[in-house]
Amino acid sequence: MNDPIRAKRHVFALDCPDPLRLAEFYGRLLGWGVRASDSPDWVRVVPPKGAGAAFEIACQRVENHVRPTWPEGRVPQQAHLDFWVDSIDEATPLALSAGAEEHPHQPGAERDWKVFLDPAGHPFCLCEG
Repeated sequence: MNDPIRAKRHVFALDCPDPLRLAEFYGRLLGWGVRASDSPDWVRVVPPKGAGAAFEIACQRVENHVRPTWPEGRVPQQAHLDFWVDSIDEATPLALSAGAEEHPHQPGAERDWKVFLDPAGHPFCLCEG
């Protein structure tokens, strides 16, 4: 049997053309802090102490970044984030005011989730439950 790694920190990194802009979006969306690094190509979004979040989001500059074209097109979504909220109806205007846009494709419309795009075009979902 293999022993698991013992990670000290969990970070989900998103490729993008403008790390600070994307980090500021997720900071507004989640009420988290934005932490610059020594490089402008890597910016972290960190939960407040005591928030209970088990991960951070990092935004990483990638030259010639191409927005995902999910669900159709040549560039798949590759990954997405799900944020569980008490009410999608209440969270939607907050997401939009932070800079998100509603995705035209809503496969969860009859269920309890809604798809949005962040400023770099990555899909993310607000899920109710």
